[in-house]
Amino acid sequence: MLAEIGVAIIGAGVIGLATAREIAQWRKEVFVFEKDRTFGLETSSRNSEVIHAGIYYPEDSLKAKLCVEGKSLLYELCDKHNIAYKKSGKIIVAASKNETTQLEKLYEQGRKNGVDDLMLLSRTELKKLEPNIEARVGLLSPSSGIFDSYTLLKSLYSQAREKGAEFVFDTEVIGIEKAGAKYKVQIKDRDGISDVLAHVILNCAGLNSDRIAQLAGIDIGKAGYKLHYCKGEYFSLDSKYKNLISRLIYPAPEQAGHGIHWRQALDGRVLLGPSAHYVEAIDYAVDETHKQYFYNSAKRFLPFLELEDLAPESAGIRPKLQGPKDNFRDFVITHEEKAGFPGLINLIGIESPGLTAALAIARYVGRMMS
Repeated sequence: MLAEIGVAIIGAGVIGLATAREIAQWRKEVFVFEKDRTFGLETSSRNSEVIHAGIYYPEDSLKAKLCVEGKSLLYELCDKHNIAYKKSGKIIVAASKNETTQLEKLYEQGRKNGVDDLMLLSRTELKKLEPNIEARVGLLSPSSGIFDSYTLLKSLYSQAREKGAEFVFDTEVIGIEKAGAKYKVQIKDRDGISDVLAHVILNCAGLNSDRIAQLAGIDIGKAGYKLHYCKGEYFSLDSKYKNLISRLIYPAPEQAGHGIHWRQALDGRVLLGPSAHYVEAIDYAVDETHKQYFYNSAKRFLPFLELEDLAPESAGIRPKLQGPKDNFRDFVITHEEKAGFPGLINLIGIESPGLTAALAIARYVGRMMS
């Protein structure tokens, strides 16, 4: 007879951890299956560690609503569990007339989304806040910040376990099959292949979430769930620039990402990135030949920079639903009841601002299940 569990969560990134913590409070037998040796080794730990305000996204989109809600929840959690953060604020800067128009549109978009503390800055006002930055104008978001994402992951993991969630690492889900009102989940671990019966499946598999949906029987082409891998690289600046900026500095956004920004990490170092280019395979190597691109991007606003001041740092991959030529795509957080899969909830395309929104996403999923 097969072992039976209440909820199978696939993936122990920040979304899987936050969701496990949320639902283990009231659902019994929550099991989290993770193919890696521990939690948060992919997108959740390879990012800018930025707490976003919710400026960029269309009004009433999940990205906008869950980012604004998630930001408040995240700051509260950081305070409660001693997770290091710095509410440094962020300035989006413009170097041209066209970019200035973009900033004005972002200001309006942010206001529509409920971000009510935004301020447009003149060149003089910008210079007072960030003397080293050369730009025409800026858009200040005081509630943006940075935080220690690893400590957040560790805290969510501990809290989920305290509430009764079980974690099964080094275990890959390789099959999902309907079994009456339940699902037979086939897993592969060091001991071989086995099956468990789950009443509910939450697909929080990040970069592999489209593949998991397909395993369950969803036509991902028809549903629009096919993911595109978008790689972002980071470079760091020489230690002599340790106190170069005191806020996050962003350029006007690009089509695939928010543009190469600069941030002072909690350890004081200044980091540039991420870039955004689509790739076919997951690979975390930083291409040193991209240094020139990073340099050119930063030098527009930091004219005194030299090419040798930059060194390769790290890379991450975004699981984007939006392809290279596509318009905006929102998070997919869907109970697949209408598709004939009651009890299957897919979370697909959870890229930025997924880290900021994680706690709000978990609440949203909790509401779907209650």
